[in-house]
Amino acid sequence: MDSFTHIALGACIGEALIGRRLGKKAMLWGALAQSVPDVDFIAGFWLNPAANLLAHRGFTHSLLFALLISIFLALIAERWHRLQNISLKKWMQFFTMQMLIHIFIDAFNNYGVGWFEPFSHYRISFNTIFVADPFFSIWLGIAFIVLAILNRRNPKRKFWWRFGIILSSLYLCYCIFNKVTIDREVNSIARKQHASYSDLLTTPVPLNNWLWFFAMKNDSGFNVGYRSVFDKTEKLNWSFFPRNDSLLKDVDNHESVQKLIRFSKGFYIIEKWNDTLVFNDLRFGQIAGWERNREQFVFHYFLKPGADNKFVVQRGRFAKWDWNVIKSLGRKIEGKP
Repeated sequence: MDSFTHIALGACIGEALIGRRLGKKAMLWGALAQSVPDVDFIAGFWLNPAANLLAHRGFTHSLLFALLISIFLALIAERWHRLQNISLKKWMQFFTMQMLIHIFIDAFNNYGVGWFEPFSHYRISFNTIFVADPFFSIWLGIAFIVLAILNRRNPKRKFWWRFGIILSSLYLCYCIFNKVTIDREVNSIARKQHASYSDLLTTPVPLNNWLWFFAMKNDSGFNVGYRSVFDKTEKLNWSFFPRNDSLLKDVDNHESVQKLIRFSKGFYIIEKWNDTLVFNDLRFGQIAGWERNREQFVFHYFLKPGADNKFVVQRGRFAKWDWNVIKSLGRKIEGKP
């Protein structure tokens, strides 16, 4: 999830667990704890872009790191707040819960999380909620602001941390329901249309959980399209994109390509833009693809020495968005053609 959501969530959990003992300082510790796993952004200062993709949400989002950093922070906090008489065990429970919740909810995005690093490079991704979903974050944000304003002894504080945590949790459950619904419908309708595929990817488009991007993988490429949870039609419309693996034989930087393939979990295509080969990770969807079905993919990495790939994940997310794109998004969410 985005940084603000982690901070707000951590603050609410801090208030819930140790707010009575520490007052508003509990929110600060919670916000800090929820932010620690994202320290991996520092790796971007010395790693090349392909390696940095795997470093992000890698070891610092692992179960091992969660345990080690929880012990470290608990020792510091217990010493710092010894007068408040909070046991080391209580601090361990507090930080471990914060760390585990952070890496757990991050796994619901499509980026992938290295829970088992460094023992296994397999990345967990449930592809259930967009990385910045306002309908998940707003309840936590409201609770965070109110808790920051209310007096530490105000009895209403209990209501507000519950407000943030419970409503965001209910929304996440709703997203899981939507994911199951979309997977079932796409699989069922695809079979009726005699679509042949070995693997299916479904993931929500930006800023909502009602319109979903899908990619059906076969031997030669991918059929990609969109489906709304409100769509009642018994038909899927898709566009075919060939994988074009043969183009990779001309690539010099073989190590970076292997990292990109691993990162994409096999959901990639290779294209040639003029004289430049481009690696597209389909998991991040297309740039307003619900409006233009042959549109470029959000994640496009230039396989060319010296190419600027520093912001490869972000640069295409909202490119070409305007009022007409937003209106077409609304129509597509409603299930209209």
